[in-house]
Amino acid sequence: MSEKVLMKGNEAIAEAAIRAGCRHYFGYPITPQTELAAYMAKRMPKIDGVFLQAESEIAAINMVYGVSSAGLRVMTSSSSPGVSLKQEGISYIAGSDLPALIVNVERGGPGLGGIQPSQSDYYQATKGGGHGDYHLIVLTPASVQEMADLTALAFDLSDKYRVPAMLLADGTIGQMMEPVELPEESCSKVEKPWAVTGTKMQRKHNIVNSLYLVPEELERTNMERFERYAEIEKNEVRYEEFMTEDADVCVVAFGIAARVSKNAVVAARKEGIKAGLIRPITVWPFPKQPVADIAPRVKGFVSVELSMGQMIDDIRLACGCSKPVSLCNRVGGMIPTPDEVLDAIRKMNGGLA
Repeated sequence: MSEKVLMKGNEAIAEAAIRAGCRHYFGYPITPQTELAAYMAKRMPKIDGVFLQAESEIAAINMVYGVSSAGLRVMTSSSSPGVSLKQEGISYIAGSDLPALIVNVERGGPGLGGIQPSQSDYYQATKGGGHGDYHLIVLTPASVQEMADLTALAFDLSDKYRVPAMLLADGTIGQMMEPVELPEESCSKVEKPWAVTGTKMQRKHNIVNSLYLVPEELERTNMERFERYAEIEKNEVRYEEFMTEDADVCVVAFGIAARVSKNAVVAARKEGIKAGLIRPITVWPFPKQPVADIAPRVKGFVSVELSMGQMIDDIRLACGCSKPVSLCNRVGGMIPTPDEVLDAIRKMNGGLA
């Protein structure tokens, strides 16, 4: 049976990871995700797990690389500046075709910025923040319940496709407390014949590596990896639609911005404006088809973001630049209000965007 408890978003991620079979956590404290590391520090020793506060974010991500190579579920977490430091290691993990979970509870930037919520790491997460051609599976929770649910899903998808996954959460969801239903412990048993677990004199040596000195071999490996990415784009797009059936204006938002936007959509409907919402749950792969499908029916789109406008580019590409896309945004740790989103909907509905 499942149980419902009151938890912070950061704590829900940690508990969900444990229940999904993660017994190895490596990280470094940084606001606003420190509660996640603190929770792991308390829980892991009690379940024969490993918690290690590394000397740096760079060390932490390379520890993740090593444990994943052995075929075990492993995760790290940080916030925006710390995730930037992890980018080289993330590229190595992706280049070695390893599953792992990276959690980014975003704060404002650039630089040290501030400790308040942000969504300005969207480009970094969805376009590949490190060097080379690669993708992460990127999931964006909009509630504490989704912090738990998407953590478990991220581990499963990462194992299934041998692609690292990222949980991209803004600081508000990380710090928010809500009731969350926690599942019983379960761990999807995925065979990992590639893992470096010791040959036991029964098989050839496995080698986990991202170095290919023969150009043809590296090209072939990259091509094969992108075939896997195509499968992910085909099978693993996740999104929510809200009041889009007859919408004249479509809002696109994720995370805390989507929660605010839902209120604005309801308010717009009360004014007689037919507004709707598409909420990406995966931002890679991005829900291109739902945006493309609704584009012929709407006057335009409103991208609501806690950034200077990053997801807006994916909306424009998805609709083939066939309709106007306006930006409703706040930055620096500020969150758009429902009234600000409603005003953006009004302008788009009146053709003034």
